[in-house]
Amino acid sequence: MTADGYFRTGDVGVMDATGLCKIVDRKKDMILVSGFNVYPNEVEQVVNMHPGVVECAAVGVPDAKSGEAVKLYVVKKDPTLAEEDLARFCKEQLTGYKCPKYIEFRDDLPKTNVGKILRRELRDEQKKAA
Repeated sequence: MTADGYFRTGDVGVMDATGLCKIVDRKKDMILVSGFNVYPNEVEQVVNMHPGVVECAAVGVPDAKSGEAVKLYVVKKDPTLAEEDLARFCKEQLTGYKCPKYIEFRDDLPKTNVGKILRRELRDEQKKAA
């Protein structure tokens, strides 16, 4: 609880014109690209619409030019899916700064016991590799 009576959950929400609130992501997962907020859930929802994708995870990675860049980890449904195909799909569906700068294909993604993708583990892997 804060001094002024608010409870901080770490969630990021938006309120629409009718006053309806919707949680869109976690603050610690948010990616800051050249001062713009990129919510991994938004990027993942778009990429998961691609017919050649089983699942994916978006994380922020350090970038000298923009502070952070979007890196996408993808499990393929279609073995012929290439980075270029997915990058083109993202450019058609997302604003430029939200498009992944890096795409890595994997056989699987780290998950909790209940099947939630662990972005934290992917970020930690990235830090160890750097």
